[in-house]
Amino acid sequence: MAKRKHHHLLSLVFFFLLTIPVYSRLTPSAMIRHPDSLHLGRLLKSNGGESTAACGRTYGFLPCTETVLGNLFLIFVYGFLMFKAATFLSAGSELILEILGPGIVGGSFLPILRTLPDALLILASGLSGSKETAESQVLVGMGILAGSTVLLLTLVWGTCVVVGKCDLSENSTSIDSQDTKGFNLTKSGVSTDKQTSDAAKIMGISVLPFILILLPKVFKFNSAQRVFLLICLVLSVLLVLAYAFYQIFQPWVQKRRLEYVRIKLLMSGILHHIESKFLTKFTREDGSPDSSAISNFFRAVDVDNDRKISRDELHAFLVGVEFEDMCLEKELAVNQVMEDFDTSENNLIEEDEFIAGISKWLKEARRNVSISDNNSKSFVSEFHQRTRDEHNTLIDREDGEEETIVNKKWTTLKAILFLFVGTVMSVAIADPLVDTFHNFSQATNIPSFFISFIALPLATNSGEAVSAIIVASRKKQKTSSLTFSEIYGGVTMNNIMCLAVFLTVVYVRHLTWDFSSEVLIILIAFIVMGFFTSFRTSFPLWTCFVAYLLYPFSIVLVYVLDYKFGWS
Repeated sequence: MAKRKHHHLLSLVFFFLLTIPVYSRLTPSAMIRHPDSLHLGRLLKSNGGESTAACGRTYGFLPCTETVLGNLFLIFVYGFLMFKAATFLSAGSELILEILGPGIVGGSFLPILRTLPDALLILASGLSGSKETAESQVLVGMGILAGSTVLLLTLVWGTCVVVGKCDLSENSTSIDSQDTKGFNLTKSGVSTDKQTSDAAKIMGISVLPFILILLPKVFKFNSAQRVFLLICLVLSVLLVLAYAFYQIFQPWVQKRRLEYVRIKLLMSGILHHIESKFLTKFTREDGSPDSSAISNFFRAVDVDNDRKISRDELHAFLVGVEFEDMCLEKELAVNQVMEDFDTSENNLIEEDEFIAGISKWLKEARRNVSISDNNSKSFVSEFHQRTRDEHNTLIDREDGEEETIVNKKWTTLKAILFLFVGTVMSVAIADPLVDTFHNFSQATNIPSFFISFIALPLATNSGEAVSAIIVASRKKQKTSSLTFSEIYGGVTMNNIMCLAVFLTVVYVRHLTWDFSSEVLIILIAFIVMGFFTSFRTSFPLWTCFVAYLLYPFSIVLVYVLDYKFGWS
C-alpha cells in the first residue's frame, strides 16, 4: 500500500513541477504578446524581411515549431498533459464525493470540475492575443464545445450499447448477464430505468440556448444577434445553477456511483483473498482466465460435491473473506455474488456459471488497471489496491448514523492535491494547446474546427468514456442505467457550462458570431439521440449504428454548410 501511495505522489509531483515554470517564468513582456508572435510557427519580420526570431513561444519559453510534424508532436504532448489534468480532476472529484457524500458538493462543485478542462480550453481560445487573433482561434473553442457533445452522444453512447448488450425479453427488457443472441440487431441490446430517461429529458432542456442562438440566422435578424447572444448567455448561466440545485436535491446519480463502487470493492476483495490465502491463480501466463484453475476452486467451495454452490456454501466461504475497511454484511455479499453469477436464477451457482462469473470479474479487473506485464497477481493486486485507495474512506451508513471516515486526513489531502494539480495543469496547458492546434491548422490548411472537433474531446473526455464503457460491460440493467445517466449528465453540463463560457468570450470581446452550422450539428445530434433516450428505456443493438453514423455525418454537414453553402 505504501508503494502504491508513493507511486501516486511521485506522479503528481512530476506533473506539478512540470507546470510550475509556467508561472515562475512569466514576465510582463512574455504576457503581452504581439498578435503574430502568439501563434507558433509565425515569424516576426524586420530588417527588410529577414526573420529575427525563430517563432513566438507561449509564456516566453515553451517550445515552438513551424513544421507540421513539430506541431503534431506538440499536440500529442499537450494533449496528453490535458488528459492527465482531466484524470486528476476526476480522481479528486470521486474522493471528495466519497468523503462528503452526495449533496451540495456532489451536486454543484464536482460536475463543474469535470467540465473544467473543456471550459478552460474554450476560454483560452477566445482570450488570447488581439481581437483578430481571437476571431481565428475561437473556432478551436467551438470545436471543443460541439465535439464533446457529439462524441458522448455518438461514439461513446454506441460503444456502451455494444459492450453492454444482453438478450432482450419479449417486453424489450434486457436480461442481466445473458448474451446468447450475439449481434442480433433487434433481439440484443440494453435497457435502462425511468430515471435514466428523465436524465435524458433534462439533457433536452440544456439545448434551449442553442435553439435561441439560431433564430437570427433562420429569420435573418442579423441586427439583433448581440441581443440574442446576451439572452442565451443569461439563460445558460441560469440553467447551470438550476442543474446544480437539481443535483443537490436529487442526488440519485451520485448514489448509483457509490453503489457501483462498493460492488468493485467486493469483487477485488474476493479475488485478492483467493490469490493471497489459497495461493490460487486464475489466469494463465498470457493473462487470460484459466478455466481449469477456476473449476478446481469451485469444487473446494462446493462442500457437498453436488456440482452446485448453494447460498449456505457461498456464505460459509465469504465468512473467511476480509473486506478490510468496508463494513459489508456477509448476506449482502452473498446476494451480490448470486446476482452476478446465477444467470439461470435458480438460487444456485453451477460450475459453468462460476467459471463465467470469475472470468468476467478478472476481465473487468484487468480493464480497470494498466499493467506492464501479464502476471495475474500483478493486476489482481493492483485492482484490489486501487479499489481500496479509491474507496477505503467510506463505511456504509447504519441506522441513520453519519458516515465514519477512515484515514480522513490522508484522503482529504490526496483529494485536494488531485484537484489542485489538475486545475493548475488545465490552466497552464490550455493556452499553448489552443495555439498549437491553430498553428497546425495553418500549416496544413485544415480548418481548426475540424481538428479540435476530433482531437480535443478525446483528450478531455477519454477517461470518463473508458470508465463508462467499463461499467456498461457488466451487462446489467442497473449498471447500464448508471452509464447512460452519466453520459447524459456530461452532455448536459457541457451544453450549458461550456456554452456559457463560449458566449461570454464572444460577447465580451465583441467577436463575430458565425457558428450556426456548428450549433446545428449539436441540435441534430440531440434531436436524433434525444428521441431514443427521452421516451424509451430499451435500446436494441441497431440503435448503436444510428449513433455511430451521426459522428461522420456531423463533420460532413459542417463542411457542406460552411464551404458549399457559405454559412461561415
